[in-house]
Amino acid sequence: MAKPIMARATAVWLVENTTITFKQIADFVGMHELEVQGIADGDVAAGVKGFDPVSNNQLTEDEIEKAQKDPRHKLKLKFNPAAVGEEKRRGPRYTPLSKRQDRPAAILWLVKLHPELSDGQIGKLIGTTKPTIQSIRERTHWNIANLQPIDPVALGLCRQTELDAAVQKANARKEAEGTAISDDERRKLMSTEESLGAAPEPRIPTAIEGLETFTLGGSKKDEDEEDKRDVSDAESFFNLPRGDDADGGDDDEDDDGR
Repeated sequence: MAKPIMARATAVWLVENTTITFKQIADFVGMHELEVQGIADGDVAAGVKGFDPVSNNQLTEDEIEKAQKDPRHKLKLKFNPAAVGEEKRRGPRYTPLSKRQDRPAAILWLVKLHPELSDGQIGKLIGTTKPTIQSIRERTHWNIANLQPIDPVALGLCRQTELDAAVQKANARKEAEGTAISDDERRKLMSTEESLGAAPEPRIPTAIEGLETFTLGGSKKDEDEEDKRDVSDAESFFNLPRGDDADGGDDDEDDDGR
């Protein structure tokens, strides 16, 4: 259903100048009933000047009277012949001037991390043209040497939900075509919620792959024989020299010297 122009200002006028219920006003202008109630309480749309829908050819007085008499009556936008055949403009989304210089970096990010996305999908996501996308794919862009891939969501060029929806659509298209998808590509096609909730896959470090067991010592038989040696006599175990005579001679010399 078509909505009036300047919806919030129209709601302000209807709240201030009619007895139509909040529900009726909310349905007419496309707002939530609590927002309309906030307008009546002065918490919402403070300072907004009311926009008269009658003088601006959006409502008739008869329509307002019917709505005031019957709370179940839904307001209908006045027919405007000038609006017949008018369609929403199609093409790339509008990108503010302050963010247009960021589009090449976003395109490079999408081309590298999401090669499954078509040029049309990338163009709709960040509001660019197919020749620009193609020049970055082929690395013929005039500034390709200085470009760094940056997430378009971080740049504010699109929402994460929009990016996830485009990736899921590309995934469905690949599955319908029967194209084989690797594990890495399938991980890229997962949405943010799925990738965060996925269990980590066990991986074997490449540094220890194919490592064979080996020992630095001798055989096990030698080790067993060494453990069976008699160690009750500490002197025989360490093979210490028995220097009784030498020790006694030294003691005599010391006594003579005294």
